[in-house]
Amino acid sequence: MNYSTEQEIAVKAVQEAAKLCQAVQAQITSSVLEKKDKSPVTVADFGSQALVCRAIREAFPDDPIIAEEDSAALKTDENAPLLEKVVAHLSDLRSGVDAETACKWIDHGGAQEYSERFWTLDPIDGTKGFLRGEQYAIALALIVDGEIVVAALGCPNLPVSADQPDNTGVVYAAVLGEGTTCIPMDGSTESVAVKVSDTTDSAQARFCESVESGHTSHSDSANVAEKLGITADSVRLDSQAKYAVVARGEADIYLRLPTRPGYVEKIWDHAAGVLVMTEAGGKASDIYGQPLEFNHGWGLHANKGVIVSNGKLHDAVIEAINEVGVTAA
Repeated sequence: MNYSTEQEIAVKAVQEAAKLCQAVQAQITSSVLEKKDKSPVTVADFGSQALVCRAIREAFPDDPIIAEEDSAALKTDENAPLLEKVVAHLSDLRSGVDAETACKWIDHGGAQEYSERFWTLDPIDGTKGFLRGEQYAIALALIVDGEIVVAALGCPNLPVSADQPDNTGVVYAAVLGEGTTCIPMDGSTESVAVKVSDTTDSAQARFCESVESGHTSHSDSANVAEKLGITADSVRLDSQAKYAVVARGEADIYLRLPTRPGYVEKIWDHAAGVLVMTEAGGKASDIYGQPLEFNHGWGLHANKGVIVSNGKLHDAVIEAINEVGVTAA
């Protein structure tokens, strides 16, 4: 099938959401961080989801969306100021938005169950990175018959390339079978195709890891790295921006290893990144080397952990994981 319309809508929706997120992030001050005030990321989270869900609902009204948030928390008296801020930021981009409209847009992302065709959205992946002024992502993917077919991964603070550190803000767009492109958010340059690294010697590889150890077992990752002979420092950053870094060859391996028994990975944390990375030539699986299954509703219920590589190193990574004894328990 031709998914060019879906890709175009997805990219535009993510770009619009990124504008809202950037506006909110620009208002975060040191005093906000000192107070450990998480309200800015909450406002951006709901505002981003509202804009993306509005765009998908308008273009594809029959498509369900499995997203991370719902508006119930915003409707309490206690959070009335937050809702007011969400509406204000939405109004800067979409005139005539009121609280009822904002909540309706947000709640269009309320699906939970699998269907033959649906979208999944993480409106802000990497909330702590967002608050620190570092990396976060807006991650949107379309899944048809259990297969990811379209992805738009917005990374507002990620440099366009390693040699352009001051030119930040990119959307990675992918369609199944058509490759991955990097689209600068400011339109300064044309989109370019991206490819994973050609690294075949595991000792020359670089890991890409979460900043937050709660998301993956850093100790197990260190043991796997030792087995593989890796000595280079890991690239540490928040969010699905890690998938983009592997997709464009700046890192070779990303491990999301189980941290506690029974934990189920959420599909919105991976779907967009997986397609962006695999269409750039990489490979994704769980810790046992099994394909990731996106046909079980909101979670990767059939999988444990997520292993990402440039493809050429994948078998070696899985072997090292087995030797180290990483398990889901």
